[in-house]
Amino acid sequence: MPKFSANLGFLWPELSLPEAIYAAKQAGFEAVECHFPYAVPASAVAAALEATGLPMLGLNTRLGINGPDDFGVMAMPGRELEAREYVNEAIAYAAAIKCRNINCVPGKTGGTTAAEAVYRQNLDYACSKAAEKGIGILIEPINQRDAPGYHFSLVEQGLTTIQAVGADNLGLMFDCYHTQIMQGDLITRLKQALPYIGHVQFAAVPDRGEPDTGEVNFPWLLAELETLGWQGFIGAEYRPRSTTDKGLGWMQAYR
Repeated sequence: MPKFSANLGFLWPELSLPEAIYAAKQAGFEAVECHFPYAVPASAVAAALEATGLPMLGLNTRLGINGPDDFGVMAMPGRELEAREYVNEAIAYAAAIKCRNINCVPGKTGGTTAAEAVYRQNLDYACSKAAEKGIGILIEPINQRDAPGYHFSLVEQGLTTIQAVGADNLGLMFDCYHTQIMQGDLITRLKQALPYIGHVQFAAVPDRGEPDTGEVNFPWLLAELETLGWQGFIGAEYRPRSTTDKGLGWMQAYR
């Protein structure tokens, strides 16, 4: 039976992060994850996680001083010091709340060779520092429709980077929504990437709403993923079409 994680970057946006953790527990999620928790004291998040018993699976490094225009700086030539400040911040926050993984966001680099070299150097730094705390580092292909110019968008590109860095705690964030838009053939991509996958996320395609409609047959896909041997969580990273609570019917149906 699949285990679902609530991505609190999108779910219950009207609540504070600690309140959203309690809401996720009440709704029946087995874990939570988030995007950018840094405005909330780590102690408040840790207390909510302790009270609910939910693990925090992941958070992101900051997008950069230019926000969405940067969409990350981990692969930005000339901004290595900024990138490593974000890495250090993310590791400290993750350690304080016992978060398992950090997604290192590369930015809108156009995927140049120079940017990839910087990304690998910064990932090597991130993996080394995170390993000291028992934390994993993830990288995520994001589709070019939602984020034009993003550093990489294909599963194969992510695997090439992971293999080049060669760190034991570096893995792939496999987001079914992004991969379906860019490549399709999800089960083949999952089989190809499985040894390197650190987390899986999903949302409906094309509207990124609840995963109960659209062009991907998620009940079939999740069953196939389980058959492949995936024992991790499935992250619900979608934008609710109405309120979060009104759209949760998919979860019980998929179990």
